[in-house]
Amino acid sequence: MKGYAMLGIGKTGWIEKEEPKCGPLDALLKPLAVSPCTSDVHTVWEGAIGERTNMILGHEAVGEVVEVGSLVKDFKPGDKVIVPAITPDWGAIESQAGFSMHSGGMLSGWKFSNYKDGVFSEIFHVNEADANLALLPEGLDIATATMLSDMVPTGFHGVELADVQFGDDVCVIGIGPVGLMAVAAAAIRGAANLYAVGSRKKCVEVAKAYGATDIINYREGDIVEQIMEKTKGKGVDRVIIAGGNVDTMIQAVAMLKPGGRVGNVNYLGTGDFVKIPRLEWGCGMGHKTISGGLMPGGRRRMEKLASLVLTGRVDPSLLLTHKFNGFNHIEEALMLMKSKTADLIKPVVII
Repeated sequence: MKGYAMLGIGKTGWIEKEEPKCGPLDALLKPLAVSPCTSDVHTVWEGAIGERTNMILGHEAVGEVVEVGSLVKDFKPGDKVIVPAITPDWGAIESQAGFSMHSGGMLSGWKFSNYKDGVFSEIFHVNEADANLALLPEGLDIATATMLSDMVPTGFHGVELADVQFGDDVCVIGIGPVGLMAVAAAAIRGAANLYAVGSRKKCVEVAKAYGATDIINYREGDIVEQIMEKTKGKGVDRVIIAGGNVDTMIQAVAMLKPGGRVGNVNYLGTGDFVKIPRLEWGCGMGHKTISGGLMPGGRRRMEKLASLVLTGRVDPSLLLTHKFNGFNHIEEALMLMKSKTADLIKPVVII
């Protein structure tokens, strides 16, 4: 089979590999729509998770079932399905403890383009199909549904980690596709003043459509100072970090009220340490809670998020700024994600 792969750190290309084998609980799929992610960029060009050789990339897909294992009950060849980026081992001790995304070890629920070949392939493998696939609902466009693989659940998880409550003042740092979904989720959760940090015109436009009340442009001054000015020196109740670098936590903690929470879903691709400012953290006693987590995966998560789309609570299609048609355009879409042109939020490839 043909796939687009990470050949080594800083190197990508098309390769031929043997098709994966289907275990009794598993499924083999062909992609119908895929989308490259900034995580792919971190993995390849920053070496964020270390060396990977001839590993097929991609973890966002809607697919069609080609083959199922003998013990699969709920899916059959021909079914169109949403494939979550995180496909845990549901019998693992970590899953039983409530952290399925870390089943088998930290971040091990993230298998595609981490521990095994991803979805940028003519055929790809999904473990525990009954638990890790969701039927594509009738009427849900496959391009929009592809955003349910990673962008929607990751952004929403940032809001869960920050524990946004009705009437909270919330700041979302970084309004790429994940941050935009965090803005949408914070609005659904009942945020009052909702500050979105970003500068690109298209992202700002979509952030406002999703419910941002104020845009904080980091090109126009320190974002902490801007937040403090808008909140009359009080700061915000919750911060969701969906962009930036290892120093962004300094800003998040500084703008947070005592008793507030930071929810980080930013994939930190470089740097050895995350810094926390001592005084702004109350010398360690400010009751400013910091949580960082990988999105939950699995079937139930996909089905619930799909319901939000079908009922009109959230519209991920606003993220789709660039559409390509044809398997061979995967490389072009990935390079677009790497270059991040001003008009880009998210590309999708219809196969």
